Amino acid sequence: MPESLSPPPFDGKAFVRTLTGAPGVYRMFGADDELLYVGKAGSLKKRVGSYFLKPTLQPRIASMIAQVARIETTVTRTEGEALLLEAQLIKSLKPRYNIVLRDDKSYPYIHLTAGDFPRLAFHRGARNEAGRYFGPFPSAGAVRETLDLIQKLFKIRNCEDSYFRNRSRPCLQYQIRRCTAPCVGLVAPADYAGNVRHAEMFLDGRAGAVMDELVATMERAAADLAFERAAQIRDQIAAVKRVQAHHYVHGASADMDVIACAIRGGVACVSVLFFRNGVSLGSRDFFPRLPIDADEAAILGSFVAQYYLERPVPAELIVSHAVEDAVPLAEALAERAGHGVEIKANVRADRARFRDLAQRNAEAALASRLASRQTLLARFEALRDLLGMEETPQRIECFDISHTMGEATVASCVVFGPEGPEKAQYRRFNITGITPGDDYAAMRQALERRYRRIQGGEGRLPDILLIDGGPGQVRQAVDVLHELGVEGVPIVGVAKGEARRAGDETLILGDSGRTLWPGPESPASHLIQAVRDEAHRFAITGHRGRREKARETSTLEQIAGVGARRRAALLRHFGGLGGLSKAGVEELMQVKGISRELAERIYATFHG
Repeated sequence: MPESLSPPPFDGKAFVRTLTGAPGVYRMFGADDELLYVGKAGSLKKRVGSYFLKPTLQPRIASMIAQVARIETTVTRTEGEALLLEAQLIKSLKPRYNIVLRDDKSYPYIHLTAGDFPRLAFHRGARNEAGRYFGPFPSAGAVRETLDLIQKLFKIRNCEDSYFRNRSRPCLQYQIRRCTAPCVGLVAPADYAGNVRHAEMFLDGRAGAVMDELVATMERAAADLAFERAAQIRDQIAAVKRVQAHHYVHGASADMDVIACAIRGGVACVSVLFFRNGVSLGSRDFFPRLPIDADEAAILGSFVAQYYLERPVPAELIVSHAVEDAVPLAEALAERAGHGVEIKANVRADRARFRDLAQRNAEAALASRLASRQTLLARFEALRDLLGMEETPQRIECFDISHTMGEATVASCVVFGPEGPEKAQYRRFNITGITPGDDYAAMRQALERRYRRIQGGEGRLPDILLIDGGPGQVRQAVDVLHELGVEGVPIVGVAKGEARRAGDETLILGDSGRTLWPGPESPASHLIQAVRDEAHRFAITGHRGRREKARETSTLEQIAGVGARRRAALLRHFGGLGGLSKAGVEELMQVKGISRELAERIYATFHG
């Protein structure tokens, strides 16, 4: 048979001759169609040409160009559009040679609900409910601290609607003077609305206007000889002043983020200080994935483009290193935000002080990260030596089973790498069609589902497969991988010792059935414990959620006339089964589709 011909090498010079001088984005692909790099250009012809027409390139870039099999381009109207499109593609496609911001968490907000007596609450996720959203805040701690302050200053309720509707007497929040008890009518609707308006103004950064209004109200109360009311307002004014003095940052712009970058040991840290309305909201550290030879300016440029792509951007960004293409990037962000945006590196006075503070934060966080990374790497190497492997494992998967007397069985699969837990790779499996309580069958089903998917192209095989269990569980894993034709994956069972103490675990090697006891002092044992405990936590969390959902659904399913739509409406209206079980017949009838007869039937189900 004739030998198959390999495709000709990519002719970069010929490709460049076909390009336009317009701005745009280019994507470089390898021979296996792997996306290697995404870049932006003010002129596609000049930028892409620089890779193929220069006599010498940096080693990293030369290595990448040697792998290029094809290039695709997208023309944009402006260089700013190219910057944002590049950030969008990097964030979604995660090319190998790009700087990638790894940030999977949605940011928290404060939600002021709609209605006669709104509540202030912590919110994370889609913002599609009625009311106002304040934020985003850099951390959940910043939100909770702000909510705590608002409760002390303006006494806005924070309880769930189902709890609020079913109160017959004030709760503890009223007793400790953090709520005015609108649930039982201890505050007039107009007074509560005034408190809500002041809370909104405070969150909008208009604390001075709040104080002016409170002072005027106090003076009117004193003139009307309502001295007790005037004294209460006086105390509230003093509290607002104390909060202002504590949280207002001298020299901070109304809306400003200060961003600094530090690189050491192949790891980068970007630290951000957040200021809104002249108030510090704290800081947050990021550790982007970066290729070798990346410098601080390049990392900051990629960070700003990716981070503010889907988030509100303040009017001022102070950066520790001058960002390339700062002007078009600022213009693109301004167009998206609807207000002016400046990106500054050369600053003086207070802004320089904030920049230096952010730089110290980045360096401190990086030092901590490197220390923990070295510890984790040492544990991976100890596990390699313990199992007699030639190379240090880069991916460990661990399976665990959780159920209550066979009810709502859930299997978990967690993934660890040298950087720690890779939570985006975690998976849960709802186990069905087995004898309740049969852990062997549950483990077999989870393993089959997991590794059939991997054979279908979803993910990759682990370097070590941990099974939380004894010889029987390990045998299930050995059989499943053999039946699927999966080879070369060491299987290790983690069996608890007689006293069930951490560190007393026995390791069962699946290939030979041989056992090892690393002991409580072994770094390899510490790693195995951490992975096994995380798998256990993830399985229990999934099991409890599935069990509670099943119990909620099963209780309502017993009631004739309550179908899926009415079940959903009832649970949504009362905030869950707890609120529903406390509701009276008249309250049940307020739900659309619930007649008096059906409401009485539902009430009888819960109350006999």
